[in-house]
Amino acid sequence: MVSPDISTFRTIDDGAEELFGGFWPFLKRTLLIFLPLWTWLLCWSAGFNNIISATLAGLSLSVVVGIERYKLSRISSKDN
Repeated sequence: MVSPDISTFRTIDDGAEELFGGFWPFLKRTLLIFLPLWTWLLCWSAGFNNIISATLAGLSLSVVVGIERYKLSRISSKDN
């Protein structure tokens, strides 16, 4: 049986390691996950059109994906 590389587990389970650092890393990750929803709610409550609110929320989703991709690349560079 071939054992998987430890860097694979570390890359997949990055969030669990941050939870040992206290409450703030958990809160920061939760805030980041709900950023598109909060962006849409903020734009909607400001009186923007629903299409504009949804577009801005979609753009904030790409920010979340970019941040997560950066974190994964930083972890993989540490393992090498």
